[in-house]
Amino acid sequence: MVKRREPTARQVRLATELRRLREAAGLNSRQAAELLGVAPAQITHIESALAGVSEQRVRRLASHYACTDEEFIDALVAMATERAKGWWEEYRGALPTSFLDLSELEHHARFLRHVAILYVPGLLQTEEYSRAVFSSRLPELTAEELEVRIQHRRARQRFTIAYEAVIHEAALRIRVSDRATSRAQLARLLELSEADHITVRVVPFDLDGFASASSTMTYVGGPLPKLDTVVRDALHGSVFIDSEAQLNTYRTSFRKVEEASLDPGQSRDLIHSLAKEL
Repeated sequence: MVKRREPTARQVRLATELRRLREAAGLNSRQAAELLGVAPAQITHIESALAGVSEQRVRRLASHYACTDEEFIDALVAMATERAKGWWEEYRGALPTSFLDLSELEHHARFLRHVAILYVPGLLQTEEYSRAVFSSRLPELTAEELEVRIQHRRARQRFTIAYEAVIHEAALRIRVSDRATSRAQLARLLELSEADHITVRVVPFDLDGFASASSTMTYVGGPLPKLDTVVRDALHGSVFIDSEAQLNTYRTSFRKVEEASLDPGQSRDLIHSLAKEL
C-alpha cells in the first residue's frame, strides 16, 4: 500500500466521514479492521487519508457500520473512486495547498455562498483588484508568485454553479488601490450581478443593530447537506469546517446576513451610486 504524501481536502473529508461512521457504530479501528480482514494500521491510514479505499470497501464498511443512507454512501463512493486530476493540480508546488483544496471544493460544489466584509469576494474580483489585494500580503510575494496567484484566481472565476455573495458596504468602499481600480471593480460587480447564476446582495452601513455581518466565510454546498463545508480564512491559511453542529451554526449565520441585506435590485442601485461617487 502506497501512502499519500499530501492528501487533498476531498480525500480528507472522505476519511473523516468514514471515521465518523465507525465511531457512530461504536467500533474501534481494530474491530473495523477485523470486519474487513485487514490490519488495524490500514484502517488508520484510510481514516487519516494516507491511503485510498475502493468502492467495495466503502460499501462494506458502510454495511458493517449499519449506515442505510444510500445517497450518502453513493456520494462517499464517488469521492473514493474519482481518479481524474483537476485543473488546479497544475499549480501544485507553486501555490499553498489550501488554494488547491479550495479550488477542488468549488469544482465539486452544488452551490457557493460567500459573506464578505473587507474585500470583494475573489470569484468576483477584477484582475487589478486581485493584484492589489495580493500585493498587500505579508510577507511580500515575488513577481512570479503574484502572477501565479492572479492566474489561479482567474481560473477559479470560470464557474457556472449558483453563487450568492453578500457583501458589506465597507468592502465596496475600501480602496484596495486607486479610484480607477475601485470604479472598475464596482462596474464588474454590476455586470456579474446580471448573470443568471450569480446573486449579489449588499449589507448597507445604515442598517441598525446588525452585528451578524462581522465574519467572512465561504459556504460550499456538497452533494448532500451533510457533506457541505465552510471555509474560513486564517493567518496560516484556510480552515475547512465540516462538523454538523458547526455547519448548522453557519447556515443560520448566512440566513441572518441574507435576511438583513438589500435585495438584488436594491443592491445594484447602491453599487451604482457608490460607483458614481468615484
